[in-house]
Amino acid sequence: MTPVWLRYDVSMTLQDSDRGLQSFQYFKYHLNMKKQKYGESEALGSLAALAQAQRLRAFRALVVAGPAGLTPGLLAVQLDISPSALSFHLKELVRAGLASSEPDGRHLVYRANFAQMDGLLDYLTRHCCQGAACEVAPAGRNTCTPAT
Repeated sequence: MTPVWLRYDVSMTLQDSDRGLQSFQYFKYHLNMKKQKYGESEALGSLAALAQAQRLRAFRALVVAGPAGLTPGLLAVQLDISPSALSFHLKELVRAGLASSEPDGRHLVYRANFAQMDGLLDYLTRHCCQGAACEVAPAGRNTCTPAT
């Protein structure tokens, strides 16, 4: 499936003006942050991508990095993983929609797709406590407690 931002007029990236490129990047980033319908097939794809230890570590590092993202070189050093293995894992995260990559000069910058992550969390907790309002569990506690 083609990401929504690719359906936008990508001719803006061909402009020599830095302002046009920045506008396109701003549009792409904020469009990806909008919530999209998230169903079972998207959840399965995301969970399958995260079902590998090094890939999960890479995704968590991208989440910690925030919107600034990380280059593969920094990520490889941070995770102590070979660049070729990291490349494979990043490709899978991008394919699942959990991460995005964008050229920045001679480097690629990878970023976590927070909208996709929020969609997965929402899907997994949508019917928590049989649809009743739940109170937020303190850190370290993994139970869902119905609000009283």
